[in-house]
Amino acid sequence: MKTVVLKFGGTSVGSIDRIKKVCKIISSYKKKKNKVVVVSSAMSGATNELINKSKLISNNFDKAEYDTLLSTGEQVSCALIAGRLNHIGFKSRSWLSWQIPIITEGPHSAARINRVVSKDVQNYLKNGGIPVITGFQGINNNYRLTTIGRSGSDATAIMIAKYIKADECIIYTDVDGVYTTDPRQYKKAKKIKKIFYDEMLEMASLGSKVMQPTSVQDAKLSKIDIKVKSSFVSKPGTLITNSSKAFSNQIITGISSTKNDAKITIEGVKDRPGVAASIFKPLSQNLINVDMVVQNIALNGKETDLTFTIKSDDLKKTEKFIKSNKKISYKKLSFDKNVSKVSIIGVGMITTPGITYRMFQALASKKINILVISTSEIKISVLVATNQVKKAIVVLHKEFKLD
Repeated sequence: MKTVVLKFGGTSVGSIDRIKKVCKIISSYKKKKNKVVVVSSAMSGATNELINKSKLISNNFDKAEYDTLLSTGEQVSCALIAGRLNHIGFKSRSWLSWQIPIITEGPHSAARINRVVSKDVQNYLKNGGIPVITGFQGINNNYRLTTIGRSGSDATAIMIAKYIKADECIIYTDVDGVYTTDPRQYKKAKKIKKIFYDEMLEMASLGSKVMQPTSVQDAKLSKIDIKVKSSFVSKPGTLITNSSKAFSNQIITGISSTKNDAKITIEGVKDRPGVAASIFKPLSQNLINVDMVVQNIALNGKETDLTFTIKSDDLKKTEKFIKSNKKISYKKLSFDKNVSKVSIIGVGMITTPGITYRMFQALASKKINILVISTSEIKISVLVATNQVKKAIVVLHKEFKLD
C-alpha cells in the first residue's frame, strides 16, 4: 500500500466548490487503496486579508502574534476539507501544526522546519484515516506558532513526506506543470515531463512561479521526488526528480525571465584590495541581494567600473547606502530600472560545447544587446532591455528546439 502526500495551494481551495472538487481528488487516491495525507494552504485571499487586518491594528504588529494570526487561514481550509471528507464517507480530521507537532527553528515569519514528530499521524494512517494538515506553519521551542514564509505549504508537504517515508509527494496548484518558459510570454511553450532538481532550482530562482527555491532545495536535500499537477484539469503534470531514468537528450530544459531587476553602475572607483567588499557590505547587512556582477579595470590599473544587479524594489535603499558610504570614492553613479534577466537552463550544457556561442548568436540575430552576463554549470543568464525580453525568449526557444 502506497503512502501519498497531496498538497493543495490557495487557488485549489479558494471556494467551497473548489474544496468539494479537491475532496473528489483525495477520494480518488483513497479508492486506489493508498494511504493519503493532505496538506493545505489557506483559501486564496485569506492570508492577505489577515495581513491587512494586522496593519489596521498596528504599524509594528508583534511578530509572534502576526504568525498566530496568519496561521488561522490554514486552520479554516483544513477543517473544511476534513469536514467534507467525513461527509462523503471517509474517516478524516484536521491536524494543526502543534498537534503533530511540526518543530521549527529560526525567526517568526521565516522559520524552517527542523523535524516532524510523525508517530500519531502514522497511527492514524494505519487506522484508515486521512489526516489533513495545516501547511505553512509549525511550533518553536517556546511553544509559539511560527510561519515558514513564502510557499511554506510546499515545504510542509515535502518534510511530511520525508518523515513518514511517503512514496509520492504531489503538489496540486493552478497550473498543470512546469513549462519550458512562461506560456504568457510565449504561446508555444511546452510542458516539461521531467526536470532535475537543480534545473528546477535555477528556474525557480530565476522567475518561475510554480515553486519557490527553498521548497525545491528541501526536496533535493530530502531526496523527495515531487509531481506538480493542476487541481482544475485532469492532465499529467511534471516530475521533479534526481533520477536520470527516461530523461530525453534535450540540452536546454527551459528559459526563465525576470521583471523586477535594476542595474547599477559605479564608474571610476579607485581600485584597491577590499573595495568591492566595502561596496557590498552595507547591502548584505541590510538584506539586499546582489545578483549579476561585472568589473572592468581601467587601462591605467588605478580605477575600475563596477556593474551589478539587484531587485528594483531595493533601488532607493541601495542608492542611499552607496552615496553615504565614506569608504569608497567614485566619479559617477548610474541606474537603470528598464532591464530584465533572461536565462537558459539545462544540465545538458555541462557536456555540450558551443551553447554560449549559440545563445549569443541567436540574440545578436534579433539585434538584442547584452548588458551583463553571468553563468553557472547549468545556466547562462544575460541582462537585456525589458522591452526585448519577449523577443529574446522566442528566438532562444527556437534556437534550442524547445518548440
